[in-house]
Amino acid sequence: MYQTSQPRGDSPVSIIGAGITGAWHALLLAEAGRAVTLHERSDAAMTQSTSHWAGGMLAPWCEAEASEPVISRLGIRSLDLWRRHFPETAFNGSLVVAHPRDRADFERFARLTSGYRRLDAEGVRELEPSLEGRFRDGLFYPDEGHVEPRRVLPRLHAAIAKAGGDIKFGSDAEADDLDGLVIDCRGLAARDREPSLRGVKGEMIVIETAEVELLRPVRLIHPRWPLYVIPRGDGRFMLGATSIEAEDNGVSVRSALELLGAAYVVHPAFGEARIVEFGAGLRPAFPDNLPKISIEQERITVNGLYRHGFLLAPALAELTLAFLSRGEIDNEVMQCA
Repeated sequence: MYQTSQPRGDSPVSIIGAGITGAWHALLLAEAGRAVTLHERSDAAMTQSTSHWAGGMLAPWCEAEASEPVISRLGIRSLDLWRRHFPETAFNGSLVVAHPRDRADFERFARLTSGYRRLDAEGVRELEPSLEGRFRDGLFYPDEGHVEPRRVLPRLHAAIAKAGGDIKFGSDAEADDLDGLVIDCRGLAARDREPSLRGVKGEMIVIETAEVELLRPVRLIHPRWPLYVIPRGDGRFMLGATSIEAEDNGVSVRSALELLGAAYVVHPAFGEARIVEFGAGLRPAFPDNLPKISIEQERITVNGLYRHGFLLAPALAELTLAFLSRGEIDNEVMQCA
């Protein structure tokens, strides 16, 4: 990091977008004593937000399999921030499994990641009794966690208000109409400023069954349809994994069949589960799939979190705060005009 000049410390801060990125920025800035107003064009339910459809996995070691080192670096830092601000966050770890025919892909995943403990069949059973007899080995990442986006976003918004921040839902604010410093966290809506952004569709299905209990996210390694199963409580599970280069928000028949088929492979009881919800969100991504904080006088844009919104948002907000407080620049993710 190096230091540069920054906007005045007494300047009011307007943040556009109350999804996971904007919410974490508002929280850290409000706690630091800044006068913060968070603008969100939708209502408090946030059903139009990408964050509404997210998995909420906090898995920096698992993500190293297909991500640049900066994702792991920022993600590991974010875990500390989640623990500090939301100590109720579930840090039960992540479990990665595969069937014998996919052994080569399983071992590749192990080579590309770290921070895990190898388990035999008995170890898998001890960790997740519902998976007894299903897998002969697994990789356990004990320091990873997960949040339920639809529960944690309201908690974030409440924490912002408690810290003195102001949240305005139904506010379709334009940066040029706002005084002071503006932090743009609009995701894909920011393509008027960041034309290289693209939408990557992430599909999800929520199912419900009393026949399976899981304490942590389980990832199934498969060469064609990898899957993660995330427990949501009350017998509900989120199925996800797709990253499709498309900008519609529907769930395709093919994706639904693959997600449901993969869930059946994890446990046959999922075949009798009740489907509660289908949905999809468009993740904002730059061509390199890496996040970027762009700084231009009184305007800061934070975008391109791709598949890692809940994992990266706290650390990126901390970097923005460090710039505003001390002029520090993180060369891997920050650009100054």
